[in-house]
Amino acid sequence: MKNSIKLVLAILSIIIFGCSSTEDCTKTITIPSQTIITPSGSSFIPESSAVVPCDYVVPPIQEQLPLQNFSYEVLNFVFTPDTGNNTNRLKFDIKLNNPNNFAINGFAYITVNVDGTVSSSGFLNGATSSCGQIGPNSSCIFSYDKEASLNLGLVQSIQLVDVKYYLAN
Repeated sequence: MKNSIKLVLAILSIIIFGCSSTEDCTKTITIPSQTIITPSGSSFIPESSAVVPCDYVVPPIQEQLPLQNFSYEVLNFVFTPDTGNNTNRLKFDIKLNNPNNFAINGFAYITVNVDGTVSSSGFLNGATSSCGQIGPNSSCIFSYDKEASLNLGLVQSIQLVDVKYYLAN
């Protein structure tokens, strides 16, 4: 009986006060979910956990944010649901404006509504000009022109929702 009370007290002291040795002490941390945006699309990393030493310092996670001082102007945005060649065609030219006093290096991230489904992409496959760099106080025209087979599915409409510019790391 005395041994079982000592065992319970020892377990409780480890739970309450931690490990008996700081070298053996561990804790479980939660790593929040994160969305990483790249020119070719986005990736979602789900929440996870890890066991780390008690003295481990959790580094801050910085959310990837678009360039704040940025604007765009739609010069043309045309979607043809059926070109007559068993394809549809999306063609657009968007003027990306950098009003900053410094050059920016990065990529445009374009959000569209395709038959009620909103998605975003860098639209690099089919871009004739991607505006990877825009000089200070200047603009660049992001041009895109691509046909897609109707065998992949019939799309009725594509509408532009938003354009953001993300800086490359």
